[in-house]
Amino acid sequence: MHFGHIVTAMVTPFTQKGLIDVEKTKDLIDYLINHGTDALVVAGTTGESPTLSTDEKIELFKICVKHVNNRIPIIAGTGSNNTQASIELTRKAQDVGVDGIMLVAPYYNKPSQEGMYAHFKKIAESTDLPVMLYNVPGRTGVQIEAETTIALSKIPNIVSVKEASGNLEQMAAILSAVDEDFSLYTGDDANTLPAMAIGAHGVVSVAAHVIGREMKEMINNFQTGKMEEAAKSHRVLLPIMKAMFLAPNPTCVKYALSLQGIEVGDVRLPLIPLNHDQIREVNKVLKKKS
Repeated sequence: MHFGHIVTAMVTPFTQKGLIDVEKTKDLIDYLINHGTDALVVAGTTGESPTLSTDEKIELFKICVKHVNNRIPIIAGTGSNNTQASIELTRKAQDVGVDGIMLVAPYYNKPSQEGMYAHFKKIAESTDLPVMLYNVPGRTGVQIEAETTIALSKIPNIVSVKEASGNLEQMAAILSAVDEDFSLYTGDDANTLPAMAIGAHGVVSVAAHVIGREMKEMINNFQTGKMEEAAKSHRVLLPIMKAMFLAPNPTCVKYALSLQGIEVGDVRLPLIPLNHDQIREVNKVLKKKS
């Protein structure tokens, strides 16, 4: 199963009181769909999942499923470092009606590869939903090795992996060994074109909040053999992609959305808004875009 080429890891809009802003979430969904998003990851890293309670995650899943109304797939971030808790949240997400789940590598407790395999297998067996694995060693402190991903791909409903390792060799190793119906997405915007060049299906994106249409055009050019145009787009978009990570994600992208008239509120502590120097840098890059 494929989720499209641009899967946007959606920010979570908050009110001034720090609560989930239902109406702004609906507005953001419509905006993203209209700007090239093929699927949404809800309550992932960019959605500030560590600061969302279980009840808030379920509320967010409900809002998104109802408002999207089958226009694009909704992938719920239900992974954690607690296998049983992930199973329980996955079952609740399935009851709400999401289209898939994303499972991050178990962080902090640092399981072995065998432990990670057992963790993902146990969760996958608890649901009928398609599963996207999420390898992001820079955040979790653990790496899902290529061999582990390949082994997990044999489980029928584990259909995809978000590779945010930045390691193209690892991506190539996975793509060389999995079946054709297993999809790999880069988790780094800056690697979109390089990863697709070696066989990735697309990107789980942060920058698509800001340059979704431009990224869509780049991918379309790549797929239709217009390599020079795609490469040029990649070079033009790269500074914007990098600017979205000048501060801990999603601080920059939330600020960038506000510049485009899409109000999503501030980040929650322990993240803090951009300082003056960071604002100046983001403004400089986005000014060149316009």
